[in-house]
Amino acid sequence: MTQTPTLRERSEVEASRLPPLLARAEHLAGTVLLGDHGRRRAGLGDDFWQYRPAQLGDSRRMIDHRRSARGDQQFVREREWQIAQSVMLWVDQGASMRFASDKAQPKKIDRARLLALAVAILLVRGGERVGLTGSTLPPRRGNNQILRLAEAFAVDDATDYAPPEHRAMIPHARAVFLSDFLGDMAEVRLALTKAADRGVRGVLLQVLDPTEELFPYRGRTIFESVGGTLHHETLKAGELRDRYLERLAARKEELRDLCHVTGWHLGLHHTGDSAQSALLWLYRALDGGTR
Repeated sequence: MTQTPTLRERSEVEASRLPPLLARAEHLAGTVLLGDHGRRRAGLGDDFWQYRPAQLGDSRRMIDHRRSARGDQQFVREREWQIAQSVMLWVDQGASMRFASDKAQPKKIDRARLLALAVAILLVRGGERVGLTGSTLPPRRGNNQILRLAEAFAVDDATDYAPPEHRAMIPHARAVFLSDFLGDMAEVRLALTKAADRGVRGVLLQVLDPTEELFPYRGRTIFESVGGTLHHETLKAGELRDRYLERLAARKEELRDLCHVTGWHLGLHHTGDSAQSALLWLYRALDGGTR
């Protein structure tokens, strides 16, 4: 009986996040101008896509003679690629992501959820299937899938650093991982290696609070993890700065090397920066346009 009010309160709090998150994600997605074609591209299909100059290796059957008759150059008529791509999302919902150095700054998890949901909205509008890594929410189309994603993003993880989900990777799909990536790198390496083995390519977006880049602490300071499992007190915080920055730089380099080996893209976003620019980068990186 004593647990009932607590469970109800938690459910109400989680449910109350959905409308604001959805509204912000819809607004953010609406600020990104993708042009008329979105993620459509040349490939198998029935709809006309574009004319392009004929290239070495094109067969005679590919030549559009009507278009080529207008000039001296031969052109190929390309059709629009109509096979929907499956895109799988993973958002780190561990306690470390609930950090914000200032009330004016969004928490890392809030920014990660916003970006993930906004990119899902853009992908669904483009006809793609979007879901979560693992088997709880397979990629699907439609607005109902956006609501399911928002509901999934509203659940916090009790661990300090949540490991990436790498089960049920769909072969040759795309994936987006959003995290601070400050936890166990072995889990990240395992996830990307398994993904690469199945032909999955994607994007890692490291989301950090500006303070985590600067380490402005001096004198007596108590460092404690958001989850409360780690605690460290020092009288000379300033002396830790160089070692901290070195380890952070080493972690970024490790992420870069891992992405290079597995064919993924790596991005860095600070919660004090524009969410719109981060969303546009994410969307372009999914098409391989950023490196």
